[in-house]
Amino acid sequence: MKADIAFIGGGSFGTALAAMLGRKGLKVNVWDRCSEVVEEINTQRTNHRYLNNISIPEGVTALNSLEDAIREARYVVLAVPSHVIRQTCRNIKDIIRDDQVIISIAKGIELETKKRLSQVIKDELPHNPIVILSGPSHAEEVAMFLPTTVVVTSEHMKYADEVQDLFMTAEFRVYTNEDIVGVEIGGAVKNIIALAAGISDGIGYGDNTKAALMTRGMHEITRIGTRMGGSSRTFYGLTGMGDLIVTCTSKHSRNRSAGYLIGQGATREEAVEKVGMVVEGIKACKAFYELKEELNVSMPITEQLYKVLFEGKNPKEAVVKLMTRDKKSE
Repeated sequence: MKADIAFIGGGSFGTALAAMLGRKGLKVNVWDRCSEVVEEINTQRTNHRYLNNISIPEGVTALNSLEDAIREARYVVLAVPSHVIRQTCRNIKDIIRDDQVIISIAKGIELETKKRLSQVIKDELPHNPIVILSGPSHAEEVAMFLPTTVVVTSEHMKYADEVQDLFMTAEFRVYTNEDIVGVEIGGAVKNIIALAAGISDGIGYGDNTKAALMTRGMHEITRIGTRMGGSSRTFYGLTGMGDLIVTCTSKHSRNRSAGYLIGQGATREEAVEKVGMVVEGIKACKAFYELKEELNVSMPITEQLYKVLFEGKNPKEAVVKLMTRDKKSE
């Protein structure tokens, strides 16, 4: 079906953005593998599985056919978790045209290769322009049309400029940033710190502890991000500090929620099951723990969180380890 933009994935953020663009007057297709989600969007104009209290405009059409959803769209949004980005690209590589712009809204890096998501997409779709959209943007608030600001970036900024115009509304402000490495790394690592902040809350620690985690977490984001080629300035903007603040403090944050449950004694698996959606920070923690070892970058919060998540370390013992490290200046 002809559309201005197509979303692959009818999850919470994809649905929120699709509704926002539909409200703007654009023709939007949403593909989802779940026939119940497709039927609900088309007949009831809702998607209660992922978002409550949202009305989806008539300009948004849901489809079960991937080819029909994306065939005639100028822009194709990958609204899927980071760990399935590569497979999703493989699924569409034989049906997508080279002139269609790929927009990724996932945050993370590929665990096996340690590649940024734009690099993963480029591996599979080497001829398509790629744009990354990131920033502090919980789906629940975007769906309610609350003021939100995000960033778009690309190796070819003319496409980022196009996407900026496409998504800009009175409630959704879009900035551009040429630092694609910084934007992607900031969005991935902040999920690790948000998990740690959630654990802190679950244990019962206070605002002092969270402030320390977030501040020192910014150092870790900047340290690994600049080592990978990003600009330190980016990490103190929307896709670094901005995203870190919202993910560490919000009731909508999956990563903070999972961390909270772990802080209260749940296992990693139990926390993910209770949250009921993908918790990107868990895979990110494993990926960046391995990466910081390879690159010899100091990331003590990430290291202790890795031991809690994957080695069964008691969270309180991890905090003691962080607090009793060798003294140093800030």
